[in-house]
Amino acid sequence: MNALIQKLASARLFKSDFDYHLVRASMVFIFLMFGYQKWFAYEAETLIPFISNGPLISWLYPVFGYRGASWFLGGSEWLFAALLFWGFWNKKAGILGALGCCFAMIGTVTIIPFMPDGWAAFAAMQGNVAFLMKDVVLLAASFYLLKQDVVRASRVEPEAHAWQVEDDIHARAAGQVAAS
Repeated sequence: MNALIQKLASARLFKSDFDYHLVRASMVFIFLMFGYQKWFAYEAETLIPFISNGPLISWLYPVFGYRGASWFLGGSEWLFAALLFWGFWNKKAGILGALGCCFAMIGTVTIIPFMPDGWAAFAAMQGNVAFLMKDVVLLAASFYLLKQDVVRASRVEPEAHAWQVEDDIHARAAGQVAAS
């Protein structure tokens, strides 16, 4: 087993950011597909028991109606996917996308204890609860991306403010005038 561990540890795949990029790409794809589904009537109907029993998202129906709530979620998921995708190049955008994903997954994970008939017996999930369990993993992936992007964004030198750049230009101009 030690030989296998050493072989894997020395592999280029495990010395790179492949995991980080794979999780990001997977989350972009998942949120694109989730968002796409929300534009169809069948998905709006499928969401009724989830949104109706969600303590953090049940407000969507009174505000938007059944189709509007589905469209709102779809648009939000596409926005999060776009921000995550932009996060490949811009860590601040990645942070916003990952935060959005975290909030979305918290919204769905909190449905689990409130879903009627979700538990057949102690710790035996069924139906909609079993479907929602994937969101626990998606919440973990969202938090992983959030942490990675915060750490990476904090390592970058702070951007110069416009007034600092302007002051530098004025200082150089003053220096040139004084030198002449």
